[in-house]
Amino acid sequence: MIILVVCLLIGVGLQRVKTLPHNAHTTLGTLILYVPMPAICLLSLPDMVWDLSLISVILVAWIVFGVAYFLISALGKRFGWNKELIGCLILTAGFCNTSFVGFPVIEALYGAGALKHAVILDQAGSFLIVSSFGVWVAVTFSSGSMKKRILFKRILLFPPFIAFIAGVLGGALGWRAEGAVREVLERLAILLTPMALISVGLQLHWNEIHEELRYLVAGLSFKLLIAPLIILVTYYLAGVDLTILRVAVMEAAMAPMITASILAASHNLRPRLAGMMVGVGVPLSFLTLGMWYFILELF
Repeated sequence: MIILVVCLLIGVGLQRVKTLPHNAHTTLGTLILYVPMPAICLLSLPDMVWDLSLISVILVAWIVFGVAYFLISALGKRFGWNKELIGCLILTAGFCNTSFVGFPVIEALYGAGALKHAVILDQAGSFLIVSSFGVWVAVTFSSGSMKKRILFKRILLFPPFIAFIAGVLGGALGWRAEGAVREVLERLAILLTPMALISVGLQLHWNEIHEELRYLVAGLSFKLLIAPLIILVTYYLAGVDLTILRVAVMEAAMAPMITASILAASHNLRPRLAGMMVGVGVPLSFLTLGMWYFILELF
């Protein structure tokens, strides 16, 4: 939590450095997608224990993204929102911060045993979707129509997606990052959190928040309230195991995913709103997560 606050403040403070390029947040975001994110994939994916019984956990990310895509697209058409705004809200409201915020919260509330569910959800759910469909949304809503061959190429060449495939195949073949290779990857992966939060801080302009307020409220209302409610009702009616139900709802209630925000900003999809969704959503989510925790304790 200290890292979160400090890095956000560093990003906000750097806005006053006149020698800093105006597009510094975009450059930083690109670096994140090319260096720390692939490193995390190569570190964690080979060690994953894939279990078909956990498919209900993985589906959480897919359900949230799917509902966000169709609901926000429908609202955008109804209210005449431009494609950049629609794309930004799909990416920021459709993906959960299942790792940076999710892992410590789940472990603190439900113990280390529940953490494996959160890891599966993050890797096979959130990360896989943002590396594939997330890229598709970013490209489609930023540039309009594009030949399928070019779009497919963009996804295949997306560094985190390449690393995801490499990590899964490496694990299947028995490869693990060890020795010097593991140490290098760990040092690169640890850059993710500070770089991502500084990038968000660079985009936070509190004096301009009123210009994005209604879209911010709409996006965060879905992410922090509607999405977890959908998962709660669906999984309760389906009779899902209580432990998985609790992890699923809490992960669905997490703040917007930092990587998805960076993806939106790097494709010029309402960068200021993308930054606010994370900058406001993360601290606000601690209040709403408390509410969901007490609700789940009633089951």
